[in-house]
Amino acid sequence: MKMKIALAVAGIAVFGLVGNASATDAAAAEAMMKAEKCTKCHDVAKDKKGPSFKTTAAKYKGKADAEATLTKMLTTGTADHDPVGSKDAKAIKNLVTFILAQ
Repeated sequence: MKMKIALAVAGIAVFGLVGNASATDAAAAEAMMKAEKCTKCHDVAKDKKGPSFKTTAAKYKGKADAEATLTKMLTTGTADHDPVGSKDAKAIKNLVTFILAQ
């Protein structure tokens, strides 16, 4: 019985740490969006001048090249989207992961 309780407590602790890591990643993505002024044209849930992140995630859902396509768009830009100023590959990957998770 004591072993089951110990395992349950350990499991809760592990899930708590994973949850905090995700929150930190979301916070970092949100900070980057604010710094890069992404929210001027985009929102998580509703379309503005640009598509919402939920719309973008739905567009790329199930596509193997989704991460690479968004990363390229964010780093090189397109005719109607300026590239992000950050050159931090880890931060850009985190932002792309955040967008695709919506």
